Amino acid sequence: MRREVIHAPTGHHPGHPGVVVPARTDPAGVSGPTKPQARGRRWRRSSPGLYVPADVSTELPEQRIVEAAQMIPGYGGVTGWAALCWQGGRWFRGDDLWVEGQRALRDVTVATMIHARSRPGVVFSEERLNRREILMCDGLPLTIAARSVCFEARYAPDLRSAVRVFDMAAYNDIVSLAECAAYLPHLNGWTGVPQCREAFALAEENAWSPREVDMRLAWRPDPGGRLLLCNVPVFDLHGQLIGTPDLLDPVVGIVGEYDGAHHLAGPQRSKDVRREAAFRAVGLEYVTMLAADLADPHHFEWRLRDCYGRAARRTADERRWTLQRPPWWVSTDTVAQRRALTESQRARLLAHRLA
Repeated sequence: MRREVIHAPTGHHPGHPGVVVPARTDPAGVSGPTKPQARGRRWRRSSPGLYVPADVSTELPEQRIVEAAQMIPGYGGVTGWAALCWQGGRWFRGDDLWVEGQRALRDVTVATMIHARSRPGVVFSEERLNRREILMCDGLPLTIAARSVCFEARYAPDLRSAVRVFDMAAYNDIVSLAECAAYLPHLNGWTGVPQCREAFALAEENAWSPREVDMRLAWRPDPGGRLLLCNVPVFDLHGQLIGTPDLLDPVVGIVGEYDGAHHLAGPQRSKDVRREAAFRAVGLEYVTMLAADLADPHHFEWRLRDCYGRAARRTADERRWTLQRPPWWVSTDTVAQRRALTESQRARLLAHRLA
């Protein structure tokens, strides 16, 4: 028997705006279309026996996810990027696939040990699945977060993409690295586990965007490299906040920032220039990674070497900055710390990450 989500009488999902839960036909036409209506142009069949209004688009990832969940045979759950998206993962939208130079939508993966035929947009994973690894979230069966993250990292196209999975799942506090560490031993011998373990060793809990992850891996490509801190607040010696850089080498005093397209003009550019000047004024060196550096990081690597050369020439008395936080400061560096925040604290302390 298939699992069905709990949905509002109108068919609109109460917890996910814009999502319409597929409905079965209803002779009265109340909870779903009548059979004649279902055969008409105003309804679209999402899966055998289930329908949504024809104007409901599958461009919204949550819509594709809720439709895929209706196809679960016996028991199972949505996994991978789709499970993380349904749990609020900002960076998991299923639109990061490129086919012949064009952006394409990724399939929704359903984990189930029961053989099922894949359908357009939905694939079934028949890997071993313990019932305890299934949870219900807003009416949908999902695999637990640690499994979803590890699945996505195991099947990621490369190591950098796999590291992004861990970091961006932690960004929304969906899973902690400690929870992933506890789950990883259960995957011995599974497809993609070596890459998953390698990515886990490089993961951090306080990256704020995928591009920050890319910059960190270009700067420190292996876990035994330089100490780099992600988004830690830097203060002057009077306890005033200077800023929270994307990356910081605290040993030699180098700030690293990723500048995307929106940093190149207008108010943001002026803000960035003032920010760089503030860091330099307290004795920090400053290096920037640009979007063009992602395809060819050599120019970034040259700038980084020059930056380390300048930092090495600085004297101790030029260091007028500290990572010592004032007693009143509320730290949000880890998943555990962020989960402990109240709703009002989250709204106040984490809103800047969306900028």
